[in-house]
Amino acid sequence: MTKPTLLTLVPEEINKIKAASLEILERTGVNIDHAYAREVLQAAGAKVDGERVYFPPKLVIEAIAKAPRQFSIYARNPKNSIIVGAGDPVFAPGYGAPYVTLASGLKRKATFADFIKLAKLSGSSSNMGISGGVLVEPSDIPEQDRHNVMLYACMVNSDKPFMGSATGEKHAKDSLRMAATLFESDNGIPKQPVMISLINTITPLMLDERMVGALIAYAEAGQPVIIASLGMAGATSPTTLAGTLALQNAEVLAGITLAQTIREGTPVIYGSASSITEMRNGSLSIGAPEGAWIIASAVQIAHSYGLPCRAGGCVTDSKTLDLQASYESMMNLQVAGMAGVDFVLHAAGILESYMSVSLEKFIVDDEICSIVRRFLRGTKIETEDLAVQLIDEVGPGGQYLTADHTYQNFRTEFWPPTLSNRETYDQWRLNGSLPMINQAEKRVNEIIDNYEIPYLDKSIELKLKEMAGI
Repeated sequence: MTKPTLLTLVPEEINKIKAASLEILERTGVNIDHAYAREVLQAAGAKVDGERVYFPPKLVIEAIAKAPRQFSIYARNPKNSIIVGAGDPVFAPGYGAPYVTLASGLKRKATFADFIKLAKLSGSSSNMGISGGVLVEPSDIPEQDRHNVMLYACMVNSDKPFMGSATGEKHAKDSLRMAATLFESDNGIPKQPVMISLINTITPLMLDERMVGALIAYAEAGQPVIIASLGMAGATSPTTLAGTLALQNAEVLAGITLAQTIREGTPVIYGSASSITEMRNGSLSIGAPEGAWIIASAVQIAHSYGLPCRAGGCVTDSKTLDLQASYESMMNLQVAGMAGVDFVLHAAGILESYMSVSLEKFIVDDEICSIVRRFLRGTKIETEDLAVQLIDEVGPGGQYLTADHTYQNFRTEFWPPTLSNRETYDQWRLNGSLPMINQAEKRVNEIIDNYEIPYLDKSIELKLKEMAGI
């Protein structure tokens, strides 16, 4: 059984992009705002001039070869442990939005109560492999405490893997200490990969002190990191998509090289978040077809290095849960699935170019994730599946509804919707003619009202609560 595959680049084009990236790293270099990182890279063979680091191709190529092709992230419930890079996408919810958009269309600042609700939606989902990281930015929690409180909420409300803080070395080490409370550890460091963190570059060609500090802390601890670049074609990266891919690739490779120089074998994910600039107002567009094309191309580049890739998600520029949100989200996730993205961040909930989250859209996007999973699963084509004997028995003008073959196969062969409405028009009218957003709103309330928080030893929960300062 072959999975559907989407290819946008031929091998020669991939090699051109990779060669251009190596030239950028060696000729132009990357500004790295972290003295220790520069020292480590210089000792490994990089040229350093002030904050600028120039990467010789040999150093980069050798670093890539040290990174694992796939790796596991262990959950406190072993049934929820995940493998990244094994061929099936890992879905993770939206990340980093400061606002929440309500079913009414109104928008407000996100709160910790919103965060808890999203953690429960993520925990209940059969599609989300990660409980969350910065599900939203809770405005009612002081910024200095926010990273610990958010991590506590993810740890307690779900027994899936989670995302650690990337806002500096101290916050990363706080996340490591909290994780060590949940898992077998050595000197306050988990012995296995138990969480993942998102390290973002600053395009063009910069790595700031906070992100580098977090990267180093996680790499030293053997915890996975996503090294991601978000170029805005026409603003922070070249207008040509080829130029944006070359620049993005250079930034990601710089981060991967640093991670492997700090600790050989650090699990890394090649992160692509680039898209285009809406030239009429200078804003980022994440619902554009060019962004979807970049996703597919980035997967090919990442996989050509033997690296797992993060990209895509149910992302949209729409301000509310409308038709635009639906078609842009479906396009982006279907492309990510067919292209072979290994880790899909922003798989559920995102609106307004990453600025807002909708709980109702989370439910709709979760359905889209389920649809894409079914599409990628394909079907078996063995003798019993071809059903030649059954077709002969039924013959012309017959029916298959009452056949044993139907009862034996329809539950595994057909995708069962939980939200999509397949009633007749008359049935739909009799059941209240509920629009999709109202169905999603109803489903949100049902999940949150009936959610059972996974068991956690009370002493561990109290210790985590104390560490979070709650």
